[in-house]
Amino acid sequence: MSSNDFVYVTHVRTTPERLWQALTEPEFTTRYWGVAFDTDWTPGSPMAWAEGGATTAAPGQEVLEYDPPRRLSYTWHTFTPEWAARAGVAEDVLAKLAAEPRSKVRFELEPAGDAVKLTVVHDGFPDGSTAREMVSEGWPALLSSLKSLLETGEPLS
Repeated sequence: MSSNDFVYVTHVRTTPERLWQALTEPEFTTRYWGVAFDTDWTPGSPMAWAEGGATTAAPGQEVLEYDPPRRLSYTWHTFTPEWAARAGVAEDVLAKLAAEPRSKVRFELEPAGDAVKLTVVHDGFPDGSTAREMVSEGWPALLSSLKSLLETGEPLS
């Protein structure tokens, strides 16, 4: 791992199968993330991100690894003007994001007693990355909402 990698570890009181569903099935992802992935989950297959009534699809957005319920990896979405408008990202920030190489995210699930240890590794960031700074704030909130959904039935607001 590089010092630019973002790594987050949490334990979720659920089964690996249920956590896997929460990471891949739109019925779950839309509840805690607001995103539905359009893909067949075959490594090499394209991924489209549907959120906020719009879809982000571009070459390079693809599934890298799919090994249920242990490992899932895919490239991060393309930073488009449409995405930036929906997310409230300023044009100067979008320009910085668009100039960076595409990053990727990996989820590792390991049984841990009556819980699952979830490790998220988001990597591929250059030094001084704007995207790295943004995901380091976004992942903790997102994963807390995922944990709340699986443990209580309700995501964070």
